[in-house]
Amino acid sequence: MKVLPRSISRLIRTTAFKLLAAYLMVFALFAFFMIGYVAWHTRQLIETQVADNVAAEVRFLSEQYRMGGVQRLVFAIDRRTRRPGSSIYLLANFAGEVIATNVGDLPLNLLEAPGTQFTFYRRSDEAGAKEYLAFVQVFMLPGGYRLLVGRDVEERDTVRQLVVRPAQWALAVIVVLGLLGGIFVTRRVLKRIDAMTATSEVIMAGNLSGRLAVTGTGDEFDRLAHSLNAMLDRIEALMIGLKQVSDNIAHDLKTPLTRLRNRAEGALRVGGDEAAYRAALETTIEESAGLIRTFDALLMITRAEAGQARDNMVSVDLAAIAENVAELYEPLADEQGLDLTVEAQPVTVHGVRELLAQALANLVDNAIKYGLPKDGGRGRIRICLRREGDTALLEVSDAGEGIPEADRERVVERFVRLDASRSRPGSGLGLSLVAAVARLHGGMLTFGDAAPGLRVTLRLPAQDVTEGLA
Repeated sequence: MKVLPRSISRLIRTTAFKLLAAYLMVFALFAFFMIGYVAWHTRQLIETQVADNVAAEVRFLSEQYRMGGVQRLVFAIDRRTRRPGSSIYLLANFAGEVIATNVGDLPLNLLEAPGTQFTFYRRSDEAGAKEYLAFVQVFMLPGGYRLLVGRDVEERDTVRQLVVRPAQWALAVIVVLGLLGGIFVTRRVLKRIDAMTATSEVIMAGNLSGRLAVTGTGDEFDRLAHSLNAMLDRIEALMIGLKQVSDNIAHDLKTPLTRLRNRAEGALRVGGDEAAYRAALETTIEESAGLIRTFDALLMITRAEAGQARDNMVSVDLAAIAENVAELYEPLADEQGLDLTVEAQPVTVHGVRELLAQALANLVDNAIKYGLPKDGGRGRIRICLRREGDTALLEVSDAGEGIPEADRERVVERFVRLDASRSRPGSGLGLSLVAAVARLHGGMLTFGDAAPGLRVTLRLPAQDVTEGLA
């Protein structure tokens, strides 16, 4: 069995070629039935015209017989047979003897059955046995005379062929051109798919920077490439983030774990000093609690970025959250020499109450840690909630040193701590969690200058007041 070349085999197996072949098949069948209908209709039209002409001739010749008898009828038939054309005539008496005709030969029993029918005949002006098809009508005249009038219908098939044959050739040309066009289109589609496949293989090999080519035509392949490239951008960012997180965990968690081990070993070296044991255990518990908080923050960030909390979203009153967080942190702020104030308009968002409260708490906690003025005077922290159009703006501002503009994009990454914050407790996950919560709710986290200090704004899609509160 002969095997098709690999390129042709791949072409035939493509969905585009199969769809094109199916379309061409349906089109060809439709065209075939249309050509058949046209041929049948043409034949019916010709036969109707022939029958009408024959009937008119019979009526005319019958009238000639009525007006002048047999002689006038014979004269009329003789005059008609002298004209060029495809009409045939035959007049016979009651005994079957032919009186006038232009036909060479007819079936013997034809005159015995009055009415219309198709029959074969031989022409009187041709020698040989060639037969022609004719439509005839046999009519009985008074006195026993029988009149046969007919019309050769060979031209019917000629006319039909003149209509059908070009249509058949046109159909064949259309099918061939359709196949050639289908092969061309399919090869273009295969070229795009092969390029996508090659890029996918590069990405699967570990090169996450590979992207699908976009031609700029805006077709379905471009839309697919845009979507896949956006997905690859997200995957690459997650993989880079995962690597950074792994490096940061190995770096930042190694120190507290080392301290835990050193304290445990130191307590063992002390011997039976119960106070030393207790102090070592209390410090160990405090250090382990910090590690647990770090892992809890990581879990919250992971769940927020994965969108696992979307099913728990309800209408949330942000003003109530702002008041509750301010009430919770006001004693701590006052103890640190900071005045904490709240200005909250009624604003409702669709979200997870616990995550939004934790995000605001992280912002306020950061402001308490880093919001003291440089001059050592009493500082201020301001929580402001307002609505601008369809956006809820939740701002936390302080009068501290702020964050350099060059570092504002970097501070939302996990475990990132600026040099100024290295000496203070923390895991570097607070702003990462706030940014993840903002993305979960379809919002964003931005930084600005409070002149002096830092203004952190959580932008979230706001709900209409008529939608109600949770």
